[in-house]
Amino acid sequence: MLPFLHLGPLTLGTFGIMMWLAAVTAAWVLHRSFVRAGVTTDAIVVVSVVMIAGVVGAKVWHELQHPSQLYQSMREVMLPGWHQPLQVVLRFFHWFQAGFAWFGGLTFGIAALMWQGRSLKIGTVRMLDLAAPAAAVGYGVGRIGCLTSGDGDYGIPTTLPWGVHIHDDALDPPQPNPPGLLVQPTPVYELLFSLALGYYLWMRGKRNLPIGQLTGEYLVLSGIGRFLVEFVRRNEKIYFGMSNAQVASLGTVVVGGLIILISQRNAVMPAEAEELAA
Repeated sequence: MLPFLHLGPLTLGTFGIMMWLAAVTAAWVLHRSFVRAGVTTDAIVVVSVVMIAGVVGAKVWHELQHPSQLYQSMREVMLPGWHQPLQVVLRFFHWFQAGFAWFGGLTFGIAALMWQGRSLKIGTVRMLDLAAPAAAVGYGVGRIGCLTSGDGDYGIPTTLPWGVHIHDDALDPPQPNPPGLLVQPTPVYELLFSLALGYYLWMRGKRNLPIGQLTGEYLVLSGIGRFLVEFVRRNEKIYFGMSNAQVASLGTVVVGGLIILISQRNAVMPAEAEELAA
């Protein structure tokens, strides 16, 4: 585990580095989707906007779940005072590199995609379809940043040979696990699942599916994957023996299922969507 890289006075979080790599990977996959669909929009711009919205959304969602911690964090960030603006900026940058909620990132990211689909005259839902494989792959790559940073996204103790030793950042202050204790590397599981899901969605995208079908399948399958991995993650169980993420995942599955039903009932094909957007 390597949470930070120290370059002189600058500290870079490995989580942020992996998020950058996730953005690059997602942009490449989205570009290939655009090329296949005959869309000329710049995928790098689209992914950049989505990544910014997703990171902000994930941070906002996480902090809203822990308002008392947010107040304390802001006090610590502002501790140097306005007469030391550089120290305030560096402290804020350090604070912002940890503590993110998956559902907040998903919600804000989807909203950013839909807004761009509308403004670029591609179509809000069609943009989501085109981005589904990229979203799956990018999410999986970004999850490895959780493993390197020790950002709480790890599993229960295990004796499996691929278990990992990781700091427990859920404690304040963060503490290492007892020597010899291994935990499930759940971000690796999510990476493997996401790569498989991305491949599935890419192959499905070759077919002439109704607008919204691919988006619905992405939400259903990604929700199922997230729900299942929570059984081996060390997260607090709050609602009927389920974690926050599992409840959100069930909601994602329901929404995805409804989108599939609506898309099949309306059966608007990509060519028709292009005419409507134009």
